Amino acid sequence: MSYALTDADKAATEKLNDDERYNHFVNKVAEHEQLWILTDEHGCMMLTSDDDEDCIPVWPHADYAKAWAVDDWAQCKPEAITLKVWQSRWVPGMEEDELLVAVFPISDAAGVLVEPGELQEAFDRKKKTGRQN
Repeated sequence: MSYALTDADKAATEKLNDDERYNHFVNKVAEHEQLWILTDEHGCMMLTSDDDEDCIPVWPHADYAKAWAVDDWAQCKPEAITLKVWQSRWVPGMEEDELLVAVFPISDAAGVLVEPGELQEAFDRKKKTGRQN
């Protein structure tokens, strides 16, 4: 289930540094049990990091993913993935393919690059604590 995102919320979040956006992402995904990727007719979009590591970018809301979909990515559409499907299918598949997750990139920042299992552990810890920000 998605949540309402105001322009003020979006502007405030985009001013956060990479680590703060990562924490915001973990909080929102744990709370709403959904994350977003970008897809086109060929499937999920991927990035290559400065270190030549293949990554799948993810966002906590469709509007953030749409904002990223410009220039070469303009044909892409946001697609929701439930946290349950992420955990059961995406994490094992990404680990097998040696892919990283690019958490919450914005126009001028690549986001935090993490192993899929590390991100899943962050979701699990957040859900166990029950604290939602």
